[in-house]
Amino acid sequence: MNILVLCTGNSARSILLESIFNTLGSGRIRAFSAGSNPTGEVHPQSLVLLEELGHDTAGARSKSSDEFAVQGAPEMDMVITVCASAAGETCPIWPGAPVRAHWGAADPAAADQPEWDTAFRAAYATLEKRAKALLDVPFETMNATELTQQLKRIGEIQ
Repeated sequence: MNILVLCTGNSARSILLESIFNTLGSGRIRAFSAGSNPTGEVHPQSLVLLEELGHDTAGARSKSSDEFAVQGAPEMDMVITVCASAAGETCPIWPGAPVRAHWGAADPAAADQPEWDTAFRAAYATLEKRAKALLDVPFETMNATELTQQLKRIGEIQ
């Protein structure tokens, strides 16, 4: 199952969740991330934290969602946005038929540098709980309505 994690800048939250899914997904999930307005670089604290927690960061890069909207791109089964729309961010819209969900999380990249470690760890913890919750259900056998309900429930986990 292919999951696209979308955010605005694709430098922090979406990178974290992509890596979490690919690490914990055990072949059940192939995750990708992208941004509607990518920064062009992964936030350095994303890489520090992921490496510290044993994630492979070799392929991590900030990229545009346009890369996944072209012919030959992997077809997505789920699209999850992680921007915090309550904080005034504009979440990207993904057209087409994939099941969509919003798992808003505060942007750790918006924290001042002395607070990066705390902010990134908090975002990671929330996203990891949600990823584990998805992996705990038989999402492969769910119909779109059931999956949408599960994704919505999971998105409320703090």
